[in-house]
Amino acid sequence: MKKLLKLLTAAALIGGLWTAQASADTIKFSVAAEPYPPFASKSASGKWEGFEIDLIHAICEHLKPSKCEVKETAWDGIIPALTSKKIDVIFASMSITAERQKTIDFSIPYYTTPAAIAARKDSKIDTTAASVKGKTIGVQTATIHENYAKKYFGADATIKIYNTQDDANADLAAGRIDATIADSAALEPFINDNKNIELKGFYPKNDPIFGDGVGAGIRKGDKVKDRIDDAIRAIYKDGTYAKLEKKYFKYDVGTPPKM
Repeated sequence: MKKLLKLLTAAALIGGLWTAQASADTIKFSVAAEPYPPFASKSASGKWEGFEIDLIHAICEHLKPSKCEVKETAWDGIIPALTSKKIDVIFASMSITAERQKTIDFSIPYYTTPAAIAARKDSKIDTTAASVKGKTIGVQTATIHENYAKKYFGADATIKIYNTQDDANADLAAGRIDATIADSAALEPFINDNKNIELKGFYPKNDPIFGDGVGAGIRKGDKVKDRIDDAIRAIYKDGTYAKLEKKYFKYDVGTPPKM
C-alpha cells in the first residue's frame, strides 16, 4: 500500500510539473479591445480578424512547441497589463518610441505606415498648423497621434481626445470635429465608407514622436523577445509576410529586418 501511495504521489508531482511547464510555455498575445481595422477587429460572429491577427498566427507557427492565446485589453490599460504579467506580448499597432521603451521592450518592427490627417473634402485643412487654426482635431488617447497634435497644434487648435479612433471618426463624419490624425492605413476603411472624407496629407516618418515603426511590446528582460524577433524574421524570409500584406494592403507596409 505504501509503495502504491508513493507511486501515486510521484505521478501527481510529475503531472503537476508537466501542467506548470505547459502553462509556462503559453504565450499570451494581446490586441487592443477597441476595433482597429484592417489590423484587428471583430467579425459579426465575434471572432478577431485582421492583419495583426493573421501575423500572430503566422508567428506562432514558428514558436512551436509554444501555445499562443489571443486576448483583448483596453488600449489605455495595455501596458499595465503587460507589466503586471496578465499578458506576455502586446500586438496592437504600438509604435516603438523612446518614451515607451523606458517601461517596456519591443521586438524588431513588423510594419511602418505614416500618420495622416483626414478631413472633409471641402475643407482647406492640411498638415500645417496654420490650416487648423481655430479648428477641432480628434485623436485617440495614449497614442503618438495625440502627442503630435498636442505638440504642434495645441496652441492653434482644440485637441479633442477619444477613447477609440472609431469615436473620433464618427464625430468627423457627423461634423462635430474638423479633422482627425491617425495612422493612414487605419483611416482607409473609414474613408472608403465616407466619400466626403479624404486624407489631407501625411506627416514625416522621421519625427521622433512617431518612433521607429510598430513592434510587439514585451516585458523588460523577457527572453520571449528573441523568439518573437526570430519568428518575425522567419515570416519575412519564407514569404508569409508578403502574402498576408497583399491580403490587406495595396502597398508595402513592411519593415524587412536584417537577417
